[in-house]
Parts: sequence; C-alpha cells; structure tokens
Amino acid sequence: MDDSGITVLRPELSDAGSGSAERRGAAGALAEVVPFGRPGRSSPDDAQSYFVDTLAEYRWARDAAGLAPGTLENLIQPIIEIADYFETQPWNLAPQDIDRYFAGPGKHAPSTVRGKMQKIDGYFAFLEQRYGSEIHRRFGVTVSSPIDAFNRSIHRGDFELRVPPSRRDTLTFFSGWRDALPHARKPYVASRNYVMAKLAYISGVRAAELCGVGLNEIYWDSGQWGRFLVRGKGHGGSGPRKRLAFLFADGRELLWWYVEEVRGGFADDPSHPQAPLFPSERLPKALSTLGMSNAPGSPITPATFRDALSSASAQFLPGPVSHLHPHLLRHACATHNYERGMGLWEVQKLLGHERASTTVGYLATAAADPEIASRASAERVVQRLRVDEGRLR
Repeated sequence: MDDSGITVLRPELSDAGSGSAERRGAAGALAEVVPFGRPGRSSPDDAQSYFVDTLAEYRWARDAAGLAPGTLENLIQPIIEIADYFETQPWNLAPQDIDRYFAGPGKHAPSTVRGKMQKIDGYFAFLEQRYGSEIHRRFGVTVSSPIDAFNRSIHRGDFELRVPPSRRDTLTFFSGWRDALPHARKPYVASRNYVMAKLAYISGVRAAELCGVGLNEIYWDSGQWGRFLVRGKGHGGSGPRKRLAFLFADGRELLWWYVEEVRGGFADDPSHPQAPLFPSERLPKALSTLGMSNAPGSPITPATFRDALSSASAQFLPGPVSHLHPHLLRHACATHNYERGMGLWEVQKLLGHERASTTVGYLATAAADPEIASRASAERVVQRLRVDEGRLR
C-alpha cells in the first residue's frame, strides 16, 4: 500500500524457465489497481442530472420496443410525479414512501394506482439491470424497487361484472329513442347521438374509435354491406391499429340515412376531405370567429357521447339494467351475437381483438347451455356419418 491509500496487487511470477523477463514485463503491464473504502459521493445536482438521463434512456429503450408516443409519455409520468413529491431521486425511495404517497396525496381509483405502480416498478427493473452498479458506485445506493411483495397491486380482473341489457331490452331502448327524435330540442344532435349509439351496438366499436371516423372513411362497397375505417387500440401500448369495422344490413341502412338526411345539418362543411363523420354541434372558436363555414368541424368527444348515451338510457331503457355507457354496448354486441349463433372467432374479429382470451371476457354473461351444445354436436356427427355412409364400407 502506498501513501495514497491505494493497494497495488501484483501477481507473483517464477523466474524459472526461459522468457521469465518477458513474462514479468507483461505481468507488470496487467497489474490491477483496486480502490478500497467507501465510494465517492456526488452532489445533489449530479444525482438529479443522472436521474433525468436515466429517464431519457428508459424512453429510448421502450421506444425501440415499439411503444406508441402517447404510451411513452404516460410511462414516465408516475416516476416524475413521485420523485417531485419527495424531492429526491427514485433510487432513494423506500416501500414506506410508496405506501404513504398512494394512501394519501396520490390516492386515486384502484385501477389508476395499479397502473402507476406498475410503471414505477418497470422503471426500477430497467435501473437495476442497466445502471444498478453505476448508481451504487456514484451515489452509494443499492437500487431496489420500492414496489415490494406487500404493496404491489394484484389485478384479479374486473371486480364489477359488466352485465349488458338483454337483446329485447336493447331493441326496446333503441325503438323508444328513435320515436322521440322528431320531438327533440336539437333534432340533428339527437339524431347524431342515436346513430352513434346504434352503430356502436351493431359494430361493437369503442367510443374513441367511433368518434374518430372521418366522413370519407366509409367504404360502402367493401364486403357485403360496407365497412368503415377505425383506429383501434393497439396491443400492449403499441399505438392505434387501423381496421375495418362491420356495418351489416341494419348499420348500412342507418348510416346511409344519417349521411343523407342528418350530416348536412351541422355548421361545418361536410364536403371537406377532413370532415368528421360525427361532428360537434359547434365549430371551433377560431373558425366561428372568422366566419369560416367551409372548414371541417371538430369530431364529437367520447365524453360527450357518453353523456348523451347515459341520458338516453335513463329515459328509454327498460329492465334491470338502467344505465348504459359505450363500452357496455360493446359487451352487448358481443354477447347478443354469440347467443344468436355467431362463433367465437367471428365475435373476436368483430370486436377487433388480437386474442380470443380477451373476447371470452366479453361473454361472461352469455346464455350458454353445455348440454344443448353437446346434443347439437352429436347430431352434427350423426348427420356427417349419414352423408359419408358410402365411404365407411
């Protein structure tokens, strides 16, 4: 050990044999210098800068994995939120800090808290694997996720079963709503809301998908009854995925009536290439101030559609289910089509799911009788044997 406090480790070499001087010189060049004692501490400013750098690296890594820009932004928000609250870097947090925050100022709906904690835990997995040793060397902290076995949220599925109205009650609801359209205070707006709800039930599309459809994105000649383009939810946060939603016969007739008789009653220009299929009743403030009626309007928001559907269900929906929201219409579409004989694969394609297991969750309340299905399957087998009787000889 020299005066600087650094121990120099030199391997012992034997002088025996030829070439000992050469080996001794090579060993001297490969001697290791190993520091002992506590690692040097960095300043708080250095720690904050390093934290910002790790956030950028984490975003780049998840971007390379294919996540959508909106998903990337939401990915790091909970990390920044809790670090700002405690005015420290994430690797200084303990499980008790997480408990105190999400039980107090950060308390939200269970699904929101669960999502935030999962994002924080994912960031710590990134830190541990890529920068754990460097953080320990620079700041003297061992990186460990504050999301432990005791505060980690466990998602056991939806605690509230989504029970859609029966097919009879659903048809009664739409019939009563349709009959009330001529008496509405704003007939064009009421008709738009009715068409959106009926189309969501027929096609099984999400509210956000339906609100984003453009007037020029209806393909009347596609398939048997026409289809329309929606930007669906991508799997695993990978961003929107375009797909063609189905109209069927009832949807085609309904949408044709809406385009011909209702759509032109709004203040924007329906002939504009960017005109939405379901516009807001008001032009954007900048356009209305300039008197530009030849510009495309803004699409209706999912929240506005949700409020209109809730109000209509309070007036016209009979039966035990007294409240409708757009996603419940999607469940009703899946359940009623499955009960009427549509196969699981067809329902999956109708809803735009990538996995059949997701579709099965929408059929939790479907009326199914395994005994009837078994008897029908046996009858089909007997019928095939009769048809192929000649081949059995």
